[in-house]
Amino acid sequence: MSLLKVEGLGKSYTADKKILKNINFDIKEGEFVSIIGPSGAGKSTLLRCINRMVEFNEGKILFNHHDVGSLNKKELRKLRTNIGMVFQHYNLVPRLTVVENVLHGRFGYKTTLQGLLGRYTEEEKERAFYLLEKLGIHEHAYKRCDQLSGGQQQRVGICRALIQEPKLILCDEPIASLDPNSSKVIMDHLKMISTEMGITCLVNLHQVEVAQHYSDRIIGLNKGQIVFDGKGHELCEEQIHTIYGTKTKDLITA
Repeated sequence: MSLLKVEGLGKSYTADKKILKNINFDIKEGEFVSIIGPSGAGKSTLLRCINRMVEFNEGKILFNHHDVGSLNKKELRKLRTNIGMVFQHYNLVPRLTVVENVLHGRFGYKTTLQGLLGRYTEEEKERAFYLLEKLGIHEHAYKRCDQLSGGQQQRVGICRALIQEPKLILCDEPIASLDPNSSKVIMDHLKMISTEMGITCLVNLHQVEVAQHYSDRIIGLNKGQIVFDGKGHELCEEQIHTIYGTKTKDLITA
């Protein structure tokens, strides 16, 4: 059953600057899908169109049978509680503690006043600590986020997305700023989220080998168009050249 369906999606900023062109794909519940492609291919814009952080000009996005493009402000806020987002640069509040940052993921369920005052239920607080423990970072719960390493901060960002109780998590280059060891930890956690928790993951990546290792499916973007959509083992040298404009051996894999 499709959780996300994208039909004829297009995004342009000017008449001669088209970022996305006729994007079509659907993603099933619990699927782990990676989007690969060179810088400027439109990967980040595509993710941001799905939750309407960026408005699209053409086509349709259906999420859990809701037409994303037709939602009003209130409806969109409700929809976004079902779509978590993990960012390359974490998007945490550095001066706040780890657990406070995680609880910010509940803002979509709060009134403005409740959010400003930090009014969370005991159940929400327990859930935050449970998620921190599941991702192996609970011992840092009361540390300021600016005291953590990049890999630790990214795990906080993942916990913040998970506490929303999302059906889909969008990950925009979640390992681009991390060393290889931290990258593996993050990718292992994301795969666990998909396989054990049944949450659909759509992940932007630069690294072909990482995408092949973790993904149920890979979508390749080049110049705003899908040029590959299939299993990792189906990605051959010719297709990698079409996506990146270079041979596999010339790509940096770590």
